[in-house]
Amino acid sequence: MEYSKLIAVTGLSGLFELVGSKTDGAIVRGLEDKNTKFVSSRVHHFSHLESIEVYTIRENVNLVDVFKAMEASSEPLPAEKDAKAIKTYFEKVYPDMDFERVYASDMKKMVKWFALLKNNQVPFVLTETAEETTVEENN
Repeated sequence: MEYSKLIAVTGLSGLFELVGSKTDGAIVRGLEDKNTKFVSSRVHHFSHLESIEVYTIRENVNLVDVFKAMEASSEPLPAEKDAKAIKTYFEKVYPDMDFERVYASDMKKMVKWFALLKNNQVPFVLTETAEETTVEENN
């Protein structure tokens, strides 16, 4: 399973692997239950994990950067329902996060998604764009 194929779907909890797409929606497989289903784009919106950014006190960072910091940390993951413990956790693990603009619900999602990704052994790797690859090859 690749990080680049993972999406979040509004109205549905958890993360999903994009199996296929259609003009009116997508076929997704849940990371938790492994069930495959069709999700209509008329009812739901899709967000690729690669495109999600997190507010910091400097420039926004990609969600994968936060996940990497969580992975490198020796801090144990807090309980998903304890908002105060989650905020304290991120203050230690990613102190540059802008806690005024990143809501408690967003931090809860990050903890839940991180645990899901670790359970499914998904590596935290962004795909390179064609432009980046071309520039590197020309150097």
